[in-house]
Amino acid sequence: MMTLTSTDWWVLTIGFAGQACFFLRFFWQWLVSERQQKSTIPIAFWYLSLAGSLLLLIYASIRADIVFIVGQSTGFLIYIRNLVLIHRERRRLGL
Repeated sequence: MMTLTSTDWWVLTIGFAGQACFFLRFFWQWLVSERQQKSTIPIAFWYLSLAGSLLLLIYASIRADIVFIVGQSTGFLIYIRNLVLIHRERRRLGL
């Protein structure tokens, strides 16, 4: 396992940026749901999920954390699939 030193601030920055994306996806979903007065998942939720997952996957790879790598890899694929389905539906509807 890699040991971080004080000079590895960039690794921590990647990890915290990924965590920030995951926080923002729920925060944005909450704001949109409150505005619409019903539970909804905006497309930004999936893009923020994808960005957060990618950043955390990079972070986990640098740290060589296999548990974290497997978890983020599967999430990453699910987020991409959801975006494909959303865009396919939008094309079908002419949006």
